[in-house]
Amino acid sequence: MPEVEISIGGRAFEVACQEGEQHFLQSAAKMLDDEARVLTSQIGRIPEARMLLMAGLMLADKSAGMEDRMRELEAKLAEQTAEVERIKNAPAPVPDKVEVPVVPSSVKDSLAELAARAEALATTVEEKAAS
Repeated sequence: MPEVEISIGGRAFEVACQEGEQHFLQSAAKMLDDEARVLTSQIGRIPEARMLLMAGLMLADKSAGMEDRMRELEAKLAEQTAEVERIKNAPAPVPDKVEVPVVPSSVKDSLAELAARAEALATTVEEKAAS
């Protein structure tokens, strides 16, 4: 089991880990060290146990916030996925029915006859007006 030296808050620690997990341990130690450095910059030198406790609590708080946010996003994703499925499974919309008015031929014939009579009357009126 390999031992890794990590530094947290300016203090060195020897920690054992599983083979191949060194990178993850160093990454986690870096996160803890970042929080510890914030504490020591704000408070100054504090006992090791208190520094580790406070840094751990700060990381836990960040982690809890991220978990809450992740749950919110997962719920939103589930809603949107359900909406997409609802839309996919919905029947296709009924196409709009377009009605084109059709003038019956009997009406066309009647209108043509009325137009011819009106023209004949207009011609008669013009002839009478001219004489």
